Amino acid sequence: MKAIQNLFQRIVVNTLSVAVLIGIAIPSAFADADLPKSKDHPLLTRFPDSRITEYQKTFNAVEFKVSSAKDGKLGAGVKTEKKTIEGDATIIHYFHNIPDKQPSPLQLIRNYQNAIKSIGGEVVYDRVPRDNDGGETTLRVTTGGKDVWVRVEPGIFSAPTQSYKIWIVEVAAMQQVVSANKLLDELNKNGFATLYINFDTGKHDLKSDGLATVKEIVTMLKSAPAMNISIEGHTDNVGQPQANKLLSENRAKSVMNAVNAGGIDAKRLSASGFGQERPIADNRSEDGRAKNRRVELVKK
Repeated sequence: MKAIQNLFQRIVVNTLSVAVLIGIAIPSAFADADLPKSKDHPLLTRFPDSRITEYQKTFNAVEFKVSSAKDGKLGAGVKTEKKTIEGDATIIHYFHNIPDKQPSPLQLIRNYQNAIKSIGGEVVYDRVPRDNDGGETTLRVTTGGKDVWVRVEPGIFSAPTQSYKIWIVEVAAMQQVVSANKLLDELNKNGFATLYINFDTGKHDLKSDGLATVKEIVTMLKSAPAMNISIEGHTDNVGQPQANKLLSENRAKSVMNAVNAGGIDAKRLSASGFGQERPIADNRSEDGRAKNRRVELVKK
C-alpha cells in the first residue's frame, strides 16, 4: 500500500511540474504575438516592439474630445467639447513588449501627432500626461476621400510593460453637392452661393473635389455670359486673424485662377479673403467652425 502511495505522490508531483512548465512556456511563446485576425490600421502603424491584445472593427459611434485652441492645446480660456463621430471604427489595444524600449506616454502621443501632421492632418485636442494620467490626443485628417478621426490614449497602470489604445473612425468626407444649374439658381435668387471646398490645413491648393466644383462654376458662367462674380474666402477663428485673412484670400484666388483657366474671362472675376471676420455659425463648436470654412460666390 505504501509503495502505491509513493507512486501516486510521484505522479502528482510530476503532473504538477508539467503543468507549471506548460503554464510558463505558453505565455513566453506567445507574449509577442498579435491577437489572431488583428492587424494595424493602414493609416497608422504601431509603435515598434508592441503587440495587439484587443481588436475591433465595425461601424460604431466613438466619442472624441475637441479643443477650441489652435493645435488642440489646453489652457486658460480654451473650451473643450465632446464630439461623437459615427463611421467605420477600428479600435486597437497595444501592449509594449520590452520595458526598456517602451516610449513614455508623451513620446507616444507626439509620434502619432507628427504622423498625422505629415499627411496634412491636424491636432484638435492635446492633453499632456500628468500624475496618474497618460494624457490623450485627438487627431483629424482628410485623406483617401474620407474624413478620419483618431484618438490615442496611453495607459500607465499595467506591468511589466505599459499599453496604449487607439480609436480610428472613417467617415465620408464632406462632399460638395453642387451643379451649374443649382449655382445659377442660388445666385439669381439670393445673390450669393456658399461652397464647402476641402483644402488641406493651412494650404490653398485645390484638390480633386475642388476642381470638380470649379468645373460646375465654369459651366454656370458660360451659360450666363452677362454674369460677373466675386469669389470670397472665409475661415473659422482658429489661428491668427491676419494669417487667416491671407489664407482665405489665397484660397479664393486659387478658385478664381482655376475658373479663369477653364475659359472664363478674368474681367468677369475677382477674389478677396475675409478670414474669420464674417462667421455664419458659432465658432465654439466644431460643426460651426466647419460651416465657417467656406468659399462664397457673390453676384456683382
